Amino acid sequence: MDLFDVFARRYSVRAYQPGPLPEAALQAILEAAGAAPSAGNMQAYEIVVVREPERKKRLAQASLDQTFMVDAPVLIVFLANPERNAARYGRRGRELYALQDATIACAYAQLAATALGLGTCWIGAFDEEPVREAIEAPAAWRPVAILPIGVPADVQGHRARRAITSLVHAEGAPR
Repeated sequence: MDLFDVFARRYSVRAYQPGPLPEAALQAILEAAGAAPSAGNMQAYEIVVVREPERKKRLAQASLDQTFMVDAPVLIVFLANPERNAARYGRRGRELYALQDATIACAYAQLAATALGLGTCWIGAFDEEPVREAIEAPAAWRPVAILPIGVPADVQGHRARRAITSLVHAEGAPR
């Protein structure tokens, strides 16, 4: 599938077919996340793969009770690991670059899943501490996104977006 087709086909999936995610597909998605660009190639993020039903339930509860997440065969949690950037980039690396690294990795995973014909839904609404506890992450790692992945139960398609002319501004912000 052409990259621009992937962009056009990606939409937020909130209903998944039962059944496991093929291991080869998951591996390809994780490889794509690992290939994402990062500040200084430090890859200041961690990825936790969750299949266990009870953990998925806890993550859904921590995500404002978005219970559809439990039906996805796999949840991937992306966490910023700020200390990986600290020595090289100081405060900006800790507070910004680690977050950017984790979000770029998640975006690559999301697009890879779409290219494989799978559905995802970027989950950013959650309480960080219960997420951290559910996956037993160290206190220094900051949850950034949770990505449910599976075969869509229904095909909704891409929703209308803002016109590019309302998003792009030449030479500076509009006044």
